[in-house]
Amino acid sequence: MRDNQERFEVASDSEAATTSSGLSFVSPTELVSLPSKGKLYPVSHPLHGKEEIEIKYMTAKEEDLLSNKSLLRKGVAIDRMLQSLIVDKSIKLESLLLGDKNAILIAARISAYGEEYQSQVSCPQCETRQKFNFDLSELDEKEGDSLEEHSVSISERGNFVFSLPRSKVDVEIRMMTAGDESQIAQDLVKKKEISYVEQLKKVVVSVNGETNRGTVSNFVENLVASDARHIRRTMAAISPDVDMTQYFLCTSCDHEEEMEVPLTTEFFWPK
Repeated sequence: MRDNQERFEVASDSEAATTSSGLSFVSPTELVSLPSKGKLYPVSHPLHGKEEIEIKYMTAKEEDLLSNKSLLRKGVAIDRMLQSLIVDKSIKLESLLLGDKNAILIAARISAYGEEYQSQVSCPQCETRQKFNFDLSELDEKEGDSLEEHSVSISERGNFVFSLPRSKVDVEIRMMTAGDESQIAQDLVKKKEISYVEQLKKVVVSVNGETNRGTVSNFVENLVASDARHIRRTMAAISPDVDMTQYFLCTSCDHEEEMEVPLTTEFFWPK
């Protein structure tokens, strides 16, 4: 998944902690490859055109964030930890594309607790619960299909534009960010569930060039199922991300298939 070069260089004054005896403790950093390659950020974004992002290795400070009861209750502990790891403080985690956030998430976990991730899973065939070891270093980047393959163009705002098969309407869709994901998670806590319609309202920017939020909201609410499915499939196909699937072999029935790595509490809180 990563082609990162670990860096153990002299840090800047802000990166190094100096004791009264003059000893300087430098937090090592690494470069994490971004699935988006920086191509889908606006010109004003710090990651525009950047293929990598520099992050620190996790320290006791970040572990404190992960165990902070208040942050855990609010569901923001992991996000606060990831923001703390980003070296360039002009880069805000909530502005990152989801695929890029996922790449940082995996890299941070590997540097902190190693490549092996053991989790309880159920076999899709026999439903037997068992422990399975996933190798996080084997996760690959998913660049996404070419835009031409799905008849998608890029708007002046850097969003995706394509026509819906049923309604023949051109929709402009922005990619979901880490901030969107965090907001949905908070909405889930309050509402217990959030509909796909509500999610679409967050990312549909315009309909046939019309950006009025009332118009867009009304269109989404009356979107036919086949067009909604087309949006979901198209965005999934073209969005760069980390391929979170890995080979699974059941120890009970020998069933094998590609299984998505489950992000349980043991991911950042291993026993």
